[in-house]
Amino acid sequence: MNDRLRTVLGQRGVSPESLAEVCEVDPKTVSRWLGGRTPHARHRFRVAQHLRVEETFLWPAPATGSDRSRNGSGTELIGTYQNRASVPRDVWLTLLREVRQEIGVLVYSGTFFAQSNPHVVKMLSERAAEGVRVRLCFGDPGGHAVSVRGCEEGIGDTLAAKIRASLTYYRPLLGEAGCAVRLHDTTLYTSMFRYDDSLLVNPHIWGQPASANPVLHLKKTDETGWFDNYAQSFEAVWAAARPWTPDLERTAGHGQD
Repeated sequence: MNDRLRTVLGQRGVSPESLAEVCEVDPKTVSRWLGGRTPHARHRFRVAQHLRVEETFLWPAPATGSDRSRNGSGTELIGTYQNRASVPRDVWLTLLREVRQEIGVLVYSGTFFAQSNPHVVKMLSERAAEGVRVRLCFGDPGGHAVSVRGCEEGIGDTLAAKIRASLTYYRPLLGEAGCAVRLHDTTLYTSMFRYDDSLLVNPHIWGQPASANPVLHLKKTDETGWFDNYAQSFEAVWAAARPWTPDLERTAGHGQD
């Protein structure tokens, strides 16, 4: 079975019949691909292009001896998105529903994370009750890094206000077993959203809001590579961040953007 092809089809909302039409093959041929048969080169290229995923992820070359990739970069990249808004809502929801071990979010404000899913706090709480470790790390609205980033984006103190507004959504999680919310004061080169072995990476471009920048969808492999490097950077920022203590800090009104 080609579970990777099946998973990507589900994430992209593409049916086997639709893929067959794109590749100009019989639907039974796609069924055989899902069953484990490797398509011809021209079909592999068209499938990967249509699904916006690396061909080597769907059909990895046999790894033997020195030919085996040591950085994992050839098979970790599941897909790419032009910007954060291009990530289908179903992808966010599916990852949140299916997570079993840990959720890690590293952002400055992450306003969209709650506003695009009004049930996100309830879902995070449910996952935590099931034993999932939930860690949310936001920029410190009073910190130097947020002040600099606000100036770079040309929005001044607005970024700090957005963070304070965003934090108000997550207050119900404080005190719940398995949930933690921290504030960091680091230069954030990328926002990260981890769900077990899946990681959505949103790199930052100078002067632009994170929402306008591309998103990479990574899947952890047996090799040390991109996923592990990003995961390690999350751990480093998390370790240096401080717990959020809303009763001792100024917060903005609920619902601001």
